[in-house]
Parts: sequence; C-alpha cells; structure tokens
Amino acid sequence: MTAGFDIHALAGQIRDARGVAHKRDIDAVVARLGLGSLHGAVPVGDDCAALPDGDGHLLFAIEGFLDSFVAADPYFAGYCGIMVNLSDIAAMGGRPLAVVDALWSRDAAAADPILAGLSDAAALYGVPIVGGHTNTRAEASNLAVAVLGRAGPRLLTSFEAAPGDDLVAAIDLRGRFRDPYPYWDASTGKAAARLRGDLALLPGLAEAGLCRAAKDISMAGVVGTALMLLECSSVGGAIDLDAIPRPAGVPLARWLTAFPSFGYLLSVRPDCTHDVRARFAERDIAAATVGKLDASRVARVRDASGGEAEVWDFAVGPLIGCGQIGYGQDGLGAGP
Repeated sequence: MTAGFDIHALAGQIRDARGVAHKRDIDAVVARLGLGSLHGAVPVGDDCAALPDGDGHLLFAIEGFLDSFVAADPYFAGYCGIMVNLSDIAAMGGRPLAVVDALWSRDAAAADPILAGLSDAAALYGVPIVGGHTNTRAEASNLAVAVLGRAGPRLLTSFEAAPGDDLVAAIDLRGRFRDPYPYWDASTGKAAARLRGDLALLPGLAEAGLCRAAKDISMAGVVGTALMLLECSSVGGAIDLDAIPRPAGVPLARWLTAFPSFGYLLSVRPDCTHDVRARFAERDIAAATVGKLDASRVARVRDASGGEAEVWDFAVGPLIGCGQIGYGQDGLGAGP
C-alpha cells in the first residue's frame, strides 16, 4: 500500500531513477542521427525496428549490457542477452527467429560463463544463435546481443495508445531478486514449455486484435516504461501505484525500480480488458488494470487515497524524444 508515502517525493524518485536517466540519453542520439523520419513500419523509439516483409514484418532489436553487470554476474548477463531481446520481439507482437552476439572478454575463461548463459537461454527459449563476433583479448568483458524476429500484419507498437484506453500491467511474480541487484528473475530454472508459452501470449494478443499498444518493462521500471509508452503515443494518464502487480513482501519503492524478466505494459480498449487479463491469468501471470489514458500528455502517479503527483509533462520537455509525429499504421503496418 502507498499509505505513509509522500506521493510527490515518490514521483521525484521515479523521475530521477538511474534507469529513467539512461533512457534520457536516447533523446540526444535520436537527434544526432536524424532518426525523426520513418525508416520502417513504425517510427524510431519502439522496442524493435519493424520492416514490412510480404504479408508481415521483420523485427530487429539489439541490447547492450553495462560492463559492471557483465563483470558481476556474467552467467545471467549472457542469459539476459537472449531473454531481453525475445521480450522486445514479443512486445511488438512477434516471434523470434535467431540471434547473434558480440562478446569481448579478457580471456576464454572469462568468456565461458557468459557463453554458458547465452547457450542455456537459447536452448530454453528455442531460438538459435547463428553467429556473431568474439574477442577474448580485450581489457574488460562487454556483451551485446541482437535478434531477428517476425510478426504478422498486426503489430503492437508504442505509438498507438489512445485516450480512454486501460493501461494493463502483466508481470510474472513467480521469481526472486538476484540480490543486491534490481533484477527480478522469473526465468532461470523454469521449464522451457512455460517460458515459450508465456512469450507466445503477446503475439496471440496482436493476432486477435485485443491490444492496441505494448511495451516491455525495462530497467526504467513500471512507471518509467509507462513514461516512454505515453510519450510515443502523445497521451497522458494516471497510474494507480497500489494496482501494480507486486510480489508479496517486496517494498513498493524497490519494485518501482525493478526489472522483471517477464513484464509488459499494454494499452487496451476497455471492452477488451477482461479478455486480455484472462489470457494472462490462464498462465498464472498477474495482470491488472493500473491506470487510464487521457489526452493530457502528462504522466501522473496516484496513491491509495486518490492523491496524485506529476511525474512528467511531455508538453514541457521530452524523455526519449520519440513522440508521436503522425504515423498511424494504415499502409505502414496494420495495427489492431
């Protein structure tokens, strides 16, 4: 419960969190590379680049990992190289085809746990590693992994959320923190059939036309990820902090900065919300309506008493600089 919290202080903590600060770096890169024009089926700023391909879309994504993370937990870093990329593909309503990796390490022994994590995750999720780049004579360990996927004509994007939509959070709470880090691990040690079936929920929602927009919950946390979704769609909304699915015994402040291994925010028409939540419930994944979207372009958080605090006003300034610029999906990629 948010009782006892200063909602305005909490909003400030979310806004100033390290994960959100990293997302602010995107704005300058987008401007420097001139990425404001449309190069694929959706504008730059989504979980994947999407390129029209026949009756569907090819999806491309890449993830790089902090050297401190790779050094501290090399096996999980390798594992995450697969896991988080597949999450990006799923968030766009797609299914993975293959991955490649780029690895730098001091020597072969330092590379081994990273490679073990990559190999184990690829086997569990059923996606092949088809190549990459390796250097085992570097000064430090670094890792980047890219993925190729495919989606049908209906994409889930960050640019189609609309005023009046419900904001639904779906998070797998059946895990544990990899202390002392903010990584909620609901993946390692789990059955392959469960992991693959859970990811298949997202393309299923896209193909059924049940979900308007989606984004996987990143290191920015639940609210930080919502900020990016709202900015891309040029909408606002209020997020009910007490409605966010949360593991028993985990403090709210810690959970708001956590990276869940399976977590998505979905923008859903109210008439579809029951069906969307039911699909996750059938697989024992917690799903709840955590807010309502509006046309304000202001993101707020709300506590148990109904008190609100502003987290971001996109009319004043951007977060990632990828706001909606008029690209619908008519002719550019058919959306629900």
